[in-house]
Amino acid sequence: MPYLIRKANFADLNSLLEMARTAFVQAFTEGNKLENINAYLEEAFTEEQFIEEMESPASVFFLLEIDGVLAGYAKVNFVPAQTDLQDNSSLEVARLYLLDQYVGAGYGKILLNHTINFAKLNRKKYLWLGVWEKNIRAIKFYEKNGLNVFSSHPFPFGNELQTDFLMRIDF
Repeated sequence: MPYLIRKANFADLNSLLEMARTAFVQAFTEGNKLENINAYLEEAFTEEQFIEEMESPASVFFLLEIDGVLAGYAKVNFVPAQTDLQDNSSLEVARLYLLDQYVGAGYGKILLNHTINFAKLNRKKYLWLGVWEKNIRAIKFYEKNGLNVFSSHPFPFGNELQTDFLMRIDF
C-alpha cells in the first residue's frame, strides 16, 4: 500500500492524539492494569501535553499515512527534550507506534528507518530509545533492526515502577 511519512503540524493534533491513544492502548493493554493505562493516558496523552511537545523545537513528530489514513507515528527528541540521556550526538526515539492492523506489514521498519535517516541527516552518532522489558515483540523488532540493549531505567507507570531497556544503534 502507498504510504507517506511527513512532519506533523498543529492541524494534525486531534487525529494524532486519537490515533496515539488508540495505538498505546493496543500496545500496552496486555500485561498491565487498566487503571495504570488510564492514568498514563491522562498524564502523557492529553491535548495539552501534545501541544507542549509539538511546540518544543527539540521534538519532532513524524506521521505515517497509509492510503491517506493515519496509521502510526514516531516522536523524536533532541537535547534538551531527551528523557534519559542528554547527549547532543544522539537522537532519541521517544515513541514509535503503529495501529494494530498495520503491525507486521513492514511499516514499523519503514518508520524506524525514517528516524534513523533523520538522525544521520542531523549528523548524530547514534539513535536510542526506551522499550518496556516485557514488550518482547518490540524488543525483537528493534534487535532485528540493529539496536542493542545498553542500559535500563525505572519507568513509573500508574501505581507501578516498571523497567525499560535502553537500546541504541550507532552509525
